[in-house]
Amino acid sequence: MISGFAELLMYVAPEPIRQANEQWLTRIVERLGVTRLSAEGLSLIELWLAPQLLLTQTCGYPLMTALRGRVRVIGRPRYELPDSSSGNHCSLLLTRADDPRRTLPALRGCRAVINGEDSNSGMNLLRQRIAPLQHNGQFFSCVAVSGSHRESMRWLRDGRADLAAIDSVTFAYLARHAPQEVEGLRVMARSAFSPTLPYIGVASLTDEHVEHLRGVMNQTLNELPEVAEILGLHEVLPATESDYQIILNYRQEAEELGFGRLR
Repeated sequence: MISGFAELLMYVAPEPIRQANEQWLTRIVERLGVTRLSAEGLSLIELWLAPQLLLTQTCGYPLMTALRGRVRVIGRPRYELPDSSSGNHCSLLLTRADDPRRTLPALRGCRAVINGEDSNSGMNLLRQRIAPLQHNGQFFSCVAVSGSHRESMRWLRDGRADLAAIDSVTFAYLARHAPQEVEGLRVMARSAFSPTLPYIGVASLTDEHVEHLRGVMNQTLNELPEVAEILGLHEVLPATESDYQIILNYRQEAEELGFGRLR
């Protein structure tokens, strides 16, 4: 029997979301008739590049940088959630609700927090949105790294930062299942849209394998309507690496304006 890693680790909170993803993944593995290996102890990059990878999800930015040409895109999720639909999502640029500044230009010199340097939603889309507003490559007084979108939101609530870009899927999940985590925060602006986070497998997957795997993902999603409802996930759409070129285009736009690095 084939064995390998199968993990969905991009959206693991709040708990109903983690449980729904795990329920879906368990059914996928059953339908495929494979043995699921434990990924405990593996970093994300180790999981993404593991020769035994069956199925996982990554962020679009590492897909087009560290993983480019080294994994196979299986598809992308079609969420139907606020600010996420038709296989696309965006970032919500959040401030505290009591911040008197009401426009992005007014936030010049503020403290930004990002979830990671390799995040499309937390860093790349924020960079592209702010680039036209920068002066001499500078907009923020400082840029800190929190480690996760939820932690970035905590920094805002605690007054440790003034602006963060949060994946619209993450925000929708928290607003629905953990509203206390979005209380006291305001959507200042929205970023450009980009493709939702891709599902990937090992690079050696053939077209037939990809189509079969995506078919099983959609079949099991239809078999689990309660999971589809919790995740706001209606379908896994066909996708290729080229669909994510727009992410690099956004990076190039910022670089051409002299804002290749958030600062």
